Amino acid sequence: MAEAQLFADLREVIDPQAPVRRSPSPDASLDTEALKGERVTVHEMTAEGWCRGRLEADGYAGWLPANALAAPGPAATHKVAVPRTLVFPGPSVKLPPIEALSLGCRLAITRNDQPFAVTASGGYVPARHLAPLDAFEPDMVAVADRFLGVPYLWGGKTSLGLDCSGLVQIALAACGVVSPRDSNMQERALGAPLSIARESARGFSDVRRGDLLFWNGHVAIARDRDTLIHANAFHMAVAVEPIAEAIARIAAAGSKLTSVRRLTSAIA
Repeated sequence: MAEAQLFADLREVIDPQAPVRRSPSPDASLDTEALKGERVTVHEMTAEGWCRGRLEADGYAGWLPANALAAPGPAATHKVAVPRTLVFPGPSVKLPPIEALSLGCRLAITRNDQPFAVTASGGYVPARHLAPLDAFEPDMVAVADRFLGVPYLWGGKTSLGLDCSGLVQIALAACGVVSPRDSNMQERALGAPLSIARESARGFSDVRRGDLLFWNGHVAIARDRDTLIHANAFHMAVAVEPIAEAIARIAAAGSKLTSVRRLTSAIA
């Protein structure tokens, strides 16, 4: 690899999503993804076209393709509020789409041309698929449920594929809650712990909608006292599963439940 150029500069993701990789290589491990409109502080660039940067939203650092970034444009006004939407080059759904955007992508909207909202770059997005940046969902579980059946992808956080902590992060973000990216960080930072022994002894009767269940390297969201939803490599998808069955299955694979944490009632 050629000698890197060191600097500090603010960039914005211009692709629908940009991979954040462990090292500056297209076949390096995918650690997370940055969504369109996210800001990234870039500290280093290689001659091969990789930027080492830190995401403004959650502080995650890694290597992104330089061509997925550009100087910041107009400030975002809206965000994508559905799992996936299309951007058209003009005010007609018969035109070939130019982009597909996932939940949480941020856009600068300059005007309305119903039924479209028009972006600063001239794209036409279905207005009903957008929400103002300060509009938040009331129920993180309902957000997670929209991703049911989406493929499991290590490091992913879009409707094309996501992992367990990515599902939690994007569901919480839709509710206005900033979350760390990785499950071990989420376990330390989110909510208040419940007693695992009490939950086990009482058949999980105290678990309620929106509680987070953690294992070493995994997290799931309780849908109610009996079921959970999680992106997982067993189903290779976002799946709903009975809590007791999931705990037993994961324990049989060598990992015991480490904690159950409760968030505020405003998002569960």
